[in-house]
Amino acid sequence: MKKPRNGGFTLIELLVVLAVLAVLATMAVPAAQVLVQRQKEQELRLSLRTIREAIDTYKRASDEGRIRRNVGETGYPRSLEILVDGEPDLRDPKRRLIYFMRRLPRDPMFTDVAVEATRTWRLRSYASEPTDPQAGDDVYDVRSSSSGVGLNGIAFAQW
Repeated sequence: MKKPRNGGFTLIELLVVLAVLAVLATMAVPAAQVLVQRQKEQELRLSLRTIREAIDTYKRASDEGRIRRNVGETGYPRSLEILVDGEPDLRDPKRRLIYFMRRLPRDPMFTDVAVEATRTWRLRSYASEPTDPQAGDDVYDVRSSSSGVGLNGIAFAQW
């Protein structure tokens, strides 16, 4: 008469299961990293679009005479903070503020979370060349301050 076998796993069976799990994990980790990268890139695109639309809206309001514009100024905001803090509406009898953004998003590719959002972006003034963007008296455009490259092969600073 044969003795009934206990219901446990053999060492070989456990090693095979561990090997299969290891192979699955090595395939899943790179896929998860690409997914996280895609999400950060999407957030960067949205942040850039939001800030650029606010800059354009500020310029339009300046051209329409709704906000104060001194002689010799381009009509672009002097800083990113102005977009959030607002400017008095010259057409409003009560001089209520016009706000161009609720809050300034951070550059999602900027790694130091202790730095305030305005310092995470590279600024380009109206007077600077497109091939050599430099900060100046106004904010004409923003770019990522990251030196990284996107999944599309283009540097974040060129987006």
